[in-house]
Amino acid sequence: MVVVAKLTALEGKEADMEKALTDMVALVAKEPGTLMYSLHKDLSNPRAFLFYEKYKDAEALGSHSATPYFKELFKTLKPLMDGKPEISMYTEIAGI
Repeated sequence: MVVVAKLTALEGKEADMEKALTDMVALVAKEPGTLMYSLHKDLSNPRAFLFYEKYKDAEALGSHSATPYFKELFKTLKPLMDGKPEISMYTEIAGI
């Protein structure tokens, strides 16, 4: 189970968003079903962030989404975001 989440910060809120997202990585690292949780910043647009997330299964993703800190993150991000996050879900079919 793979999730790709794209978020864009409001002008001038890039550092605040980066801090909130970076703090989330440390919390998610403790989740047993999370295989990868990687935060990226767009090289051509410093307001754009991308999470690449990989979970053991749908149950692990559900557990992640139900954590109090996940719910709190979106309360924190709401005043920082330019638009809504774009979230896509995938099934991995090949990789190294």
